[in-house]
Amino acid sequence: MWERFDPAEYATIGAFLRDPKKVWEMLAEMIGVLACASPNPAHFGLAELESMGILRSVITQNVDGLHQAAGSRKVIEFHGNPGELVCISCWKRYPSLETIARGIPPRCDCGEILKPDIVFFGEPIPWGAQEESQVEARSCRVLIVAGTSAQVAPACDIPRIAKEHGAFIIEINPEETSLTRTVTDMHFRESASTVIPALAGEARKY
Repeated sequence: MWERFDPAEYATIGAFLRDPKKVWEMLAEMIGVLACASPNPAHFGLAELESMGILRSVITQNVDGLHQAAGSRKVIEFHGNPGELVCISCWKRYPSLETIARGIPPRCDCGEILKPDIVFFGEPIPWGAQEESQVEARSCRVLIVAGTSAQVAPACDIPRIAKEHGAFIIEINPEETSLTRTVTDMHFRESASTVIPALAGEARKY
């Protein structure tokens, strides 16, 4: 979608407030796409590791809800989830698909515009998600970093926090990131959909 929608025009809170109808044309399509999306082998592998008692939580920058769809129970969402819409004035919540089906831009009963419960560029990360992720980072023994460029703060700080508190850092990414030579202890140069199911398969042996 970002090949057709410039993030600077559609993904900032400023753009949303300036022209909500324009941004909602993109958001409605995005929410429709996510509603039809399915988890991949990496999502299922993480859920299986959690069910074995090996994985404690998932911290994600994604907004697609696919970790939960795969069976993960403890998911810390840094950038929210578009499953609900929230009023920019009174904070009343509405179910996304049902509400946008009535027309865009969707409006609250109070008359104000609704936005998806996701974090736009220019908005702060929910404090609860930040605090919970830092608790996890400071107390874990192993941290898996999968499928991220490690360029967006404050999420990119989580591996460094974990490392400072003695965690072993496993990075899964075909490319190197800013973490690879400074923080990572073990780097798998493959996709998460390949490596994570393999890790779950090895764990099953024990």
